[in-house]
Amino acid sequence: MILLDYHNVIIKNTLESRLKEQKFESIDMTVADFDGVSYHISTPDTKTIVHISLGWSCAPQLFGYGAQEVLKREYGDWLSSNPEHGYDVTLVVDLEKVAPEEVDEVVRKISLLKRNLLAAPFERAFGEQEEYEKQESPQVNSELMTIQYREHEAIYVKSNHDRITVIFSTTFKDETDKIFGKVFLQEFVDARRRVPALQNAPQVLYSIREPPMELRHLNLKDSEDISYVTFVLFPNHFTRGDAREETISRIQIFRDYLHYHIKCSKAYMHTRMRARVRDFLKVLNRAKPEVQNAEKKTASGRTFIRRA
Repeated sequence: MILLDYHNVIIKNTLESRLKEQKFESIDMTVADFDGVSYHISTPDTKTIVHISLGWSCAPQLFGYGAQEVLKREYGDWLSSNPEHGYDVTLVVDLEKVAPEEVDEVVRKISLLKRNLLAAPFERAFGEQEEYEKQESPQVNSELMTIQYREHEAIYVKSNHDRITVIFSTTFKDETDKIFGKVFLQEFVDARRRVPALQNAPQVLYSIREPPMELRHLNLKDSEDISYVTFVLFPNHFTRGDAREETISRIQIFRDYLHYHIKCSKAYMHTRMRARVRDFLKVLNRAKPEVQNAEKKTASGRTFIRRA
């Protein structure tokens, strides 16, 4: 299976073309990303100062979970205190001040803007779990963090003294998608039990319509179109360093990963069905009987009729 990129490819390519090739040109471009995210890349003042703005419906929720501090840590002086109108975050980058040896790192960091914004609730949950772990008799009173990142779908994150629980609610509007989704999600559940190499992977739980115990108090709307996927992360999955960063990146794109592969599977099946239909048509064409009463003519043009 294909793993989707964590970064926005268009932002990455746009910045690389200017920093590596020194092509400082005016730009005014709107870019769409997964989960209803929109970017605006522009040079409103000069060609060398680029503004990258991000708009996302769940941004106010993320700021409530510490996103501002995460962005300030990652982007420093690039983070504007006055975001562009209609957007939630704006980075202002002076391309002339970027050293040649820093180009790759700068491009990577800016193209991960959405990822770093969504990292806030996960980092907060990991920090809470570490504090509970230090206590002899921890009193767990952590908040269930809700990120309504799509219109009818959400991510729920809650810390405990020995684990982090991450729950995705996902909607399948098409009947075919429901079938494919059930197969994919059940495989996530079964693979850990079946494959010895996956014993250290996060535990995965899957339910249709009925929300997990952690969400029962929210009185969520019951619907056959909604499924819930629960990931249980243990401390070995988010140890400080690269492992933690990779866990945050991968779990963020789970929903996009799932629906992307459902669409790929449907496209593959349609391709196979079309190929099979073409093969059947070739067989039928070869099996056409000759017309018995076809009119035949002699060399001079007269009609030739065979008499019995």
